[in-house]
Amino acid sequence: MESFKSTPHVIGCDAMTIYSKLTNPSLIQQQIEAHADRFDEQARQHFDTVKFTEDSISIQSPMGEVSLSLDRENSAEGERVVYTASESPVPINMVINLEPQADDTTLSTAELQLKLPFFMRKMVEGPLQEGAERFGELLARIPFDKL
Repeated sequence: MESFKSTPHVIGCDAMTIYSKLTNPSLIQQQIEAHADRFDEQARQHFDTVKFTEDSISIQSPMGEVSLSLDRENSAEGERVVYTASESPVPINMVINLEPQADDTTLSTAELQLKLPFFMRKMVEGPLQEGAERFGELLARIPFDKL
């Protein structure tokens, strides 16, 4: 599987709280809609590419919209949240890695894992890396402690 990771971002909230919110993505959608005016224009543009429902996250990708469902079996409480694509031309996982820090903050990294045919990799690796970066930035902007 190919992996595309965002740069690490510090989130001003403990990992267990973030984990509990990320396993209920509809809370995130509600907060984004309620506080969209607090985000800069670049962040608001990212909102158009990601949608959160009760148990899934949909992302606009180079391959079209991909819907990812929460994978409780591969998630690890307080450490990792995994979403898996159920209907996709290639297997896709979205992994949110959480690393608790001593000061009740969390270092987070968004990761897209895909099983790509060799000939497709060069065509989509740039947009997929950018997608991982944007999702990592979006996560860092969510006020998890207020959800």
